[in-house]
Amino acid sequence: MPPSAFWRRARAAQRFGIDTEFVGEGRYRTLLCLIQVVVADEQGLDVVVLDTLDEQTELQPLAELLADPQIEVVVHAGRQDVALLRRCAKTEVTRIFDTQTAAGFAGLSAQAGYDTLLREVLGVRVQKTASYTRWDRRPLDAEQLAYAREDVLHLLDLASELARRLADGERLGWALEECRYLEGVSDVRDVDVAFARLPRINSLTPGARAIAHELLAWREQVAEHQDRPVSTVLNDAALVELAKRAPRTPEQLDQVRGVNPGSLRRRGSDLLAAIARGGAREPIPVEAERREPSSALDAPQIALAEAFVRARALEAGLAYELIAARADLSAIVSCARCGNGDPDVRTLTGWRRELVGEELLALLRGERTIAVAGDGHLSITPQ
Repeated sequence: MPPSAFWRRARAAQRFGIDTEFVGEGRYRTLLCLIQVVVADEQGLDVVVLDTLDEQTELQPLAELLADPQIEVVVHAGRQDVALLRRCAKTEVTRIFDTQTAAGFAGLSAQAGYDTLLREVLGVRVQKTASYTRWDRRPLDAEQLAYAREDVLHLLDLASELARRLADGERLGWALEECRYLEGVSDVRDVDVAFARLPRINSLTPGARAIAHELLAWREQVAEHQDRPVSTVLNDAALVELAKRAPRTPEQLDQVRGVNPGSLRRRGSDLLAAIARGGAREPIPVEAERREPSSALDAPQIALAEAFVRARALEAGLAYELIAARADLSAIVSCARCGNGDPDVRTLTGWRRELVGEELLALLRGERTIAVAGDGHLSITPQ
């Protein structure tokens, strides 16, 4: 089938499934190698496999479909797929239905793999024989191509069955709300974000922090140019130590632990230049984060809050991981104890607040009691 006819079918069906194969090891950014797209309509089911390493492959028709809010894009565990498609196809991806996310709202594991869901939901078994093969080598063999096709062959059926279950349980809207978060995912590296994650960065003086920022920007530039992991150019610990000591000569540079001798030979002058540029920058003060003081009372309350959320998740047939993380509960407990406003955590927003958030706050105010019922379930009642 000509590619143009396939894209017309996808547009007419207003729905298609998509998956990718990629290689991330040993590179600055993950390399997109294949895109598999499946469409189903009255003509039947068809799969097209796009070789993104072939310069002749045209991604614009696919990009237009991905960005069309009238067309549903079905993925499984699609965070990385969406990020790659946004960057490599230079497009937005809208109206996403992620089968892994949907499974969590249908009473299945929120981290279930594709093959697990196919087996549990559709009774279909697939072989994952080519998962970790070299997708960046050409030509691809018959096993790889068969695997790539099979990876999307049942995706639309899986999505349809999960959507049916969610609609029956009045959870479809919640799942779609959660899927919308995927529209903004990105794998573009942000220097400021990487800077904030450096180890011991807040222990440095403002002047040393400015040097660290300059070193990090230099490291990103070198790694991107050479298409290699940033840690192979300069690891985090060595970067922070260089910023702290601010060596000015090759001899001083050689005294810093963690700097690869090969890097010193090849990039010593560049490192010293980056350190000098950082030293001339405006110092970067540590922004004090607003944190509530911890208390010995918090731990048992956090445990109680987790028990409550798990009980409500069990009743609702939802995966607990979709509702709260320990960090969310810790922030809620701390703010409640101090009498401050609600913290900015996901458990107190949208459908989560409706399901557990309001009642959790009532529990922490002493307006709910928890007991173990005769059947072993937790019983939560108004005070």
